[in-house]
Amino acid sequence: MSQSTITKPDRHDDIRDGTGDERSFTDDISLTLRAAVVGTGSISSEHLTFLSGRSRFVDATPGRVAPVAVCDLSPVSARYAAETFDVPNHYTDLERLLEFERPDVVHILTPPSTHVQLASLCLEAGAHVICEKPVAASIDELEALLDVADSCDRKITESHNYCFNPAITDISRLLDDGTLGQLREVEIRIVLPVTDTGGRFGDANLPHPIHSMPAGVIHDFTTHFASLLLHFTGHVRFHRAAAAWSNHSTNPLFRFDDLDALMIGEGPDGPIHGRFRFDAGAGPDTFTVRVYGSRGWAETDLFQPNTRVVIPRAGGSQLSPIANHVANGAELIRNGVANLGRKVMQRTPYEGLHLMLDETYRALATGDTLPVTNDDMRAVARLVDQLLEEKTRL
Repeated sequence: MSQSTITKPDRHDDIRDGTGDERSFTDDISLTLRAAVVGTGSISSEHLTFLSGRSRFVDATPGRVAPVAVCDLSPVSARYAAETFDVPNHYTDLERLLEFERPDVVHILTPPSTHVQLASLCLEAGAHVICEKPVAASIDELEALLDVADSCDRKITESHNYCFNPAITDISRLLDDGTLGQLREVEIRIVLPVTDTGGRFGDANLPHPIHSMPAGVIHDFTTHFASLLLHFTGHVRFHRAAAAWSNHSTNPLFRFDDLDALMIGEGPDGPIHGRFRFDAGAGPDTFTVRVYGSRGWAETDLFQPNTRVVIPRAGGSQLSPIANHVANGAELIRNGVANLGRKVMQRTPYEGLHLMLDETYRALATGDTLPVTNDDMRAVARLVDQLLEEKTRL
């Protein structure tokens, strides 16, 4: 980022404890962490809503987190984001932001192809990094970035936001308490019309930066696929995998617009199957996660939250189907009313992002393990790389 700074604030003093001595922000959870946001695309509103203490999903952040600056190559976008969320300063040059603001944490929300460069810059300036997905294009790039973080004694984490959505944690609980039995299969399906010429991915006159990634547009979703699968399987290594990457639309703008992938791994209780399905031609929009166990299965749609659970119920095998219909029907009605309220209030499916950010800041303040660890990021990157290998492709 090389454009001139729009605002040039004075350099702030080092954090001190009242006696004149410098204090590490990890010494006290009550210490306010200074945060900056780089990139003002659509996802930035969720990050800035959290940072500004306006989140509906977590306790107020003022006193724990202080947004100090926004940065974007567009001065208009940077100024607008800062004014909308009451952020004191805005920049078009990241190096100047780091120099004058010296943030404790930087949120990198720029196109994926810029993540490694910008994250390295922030880490070397002494800031922790929270990066939107995918943090890197490959496991090799990720390992190099983790080396930078380690050499700077800073932390970097990737947004695995959907793993923190309540519907996903509810299904995890059903596995943990034995309700679903032993894990056997996880199927994740995303249906989105990404090839629509009127959408953000399909405009040939303004190509989206994600097209430059190894999986093209679908690379924007691979982190969601892999992180959710590994969330349930506990980082099982999938020794057999096959992936059909297709461009059914034949639109030359797209590398791929369709994915059908199958993975088989060996879990502690036997084989575990995983399936990813991305479809740009079906409808309506959906993001379903279905988890099968040896006793039953559970499913949710993260775009329209509702969890359906099919398990043995009171009354035995003859009455369990009816009992499941009744229980799931009642749940559907409740969630239907709740989702109507979400639409009216224009609430997005990013509740998990706010919860993840809250846990991340608490961990940074105390020096505890981050909710999305280096090993979590490595496992996701390895799986995505595995599906992109030529020997894996169908």
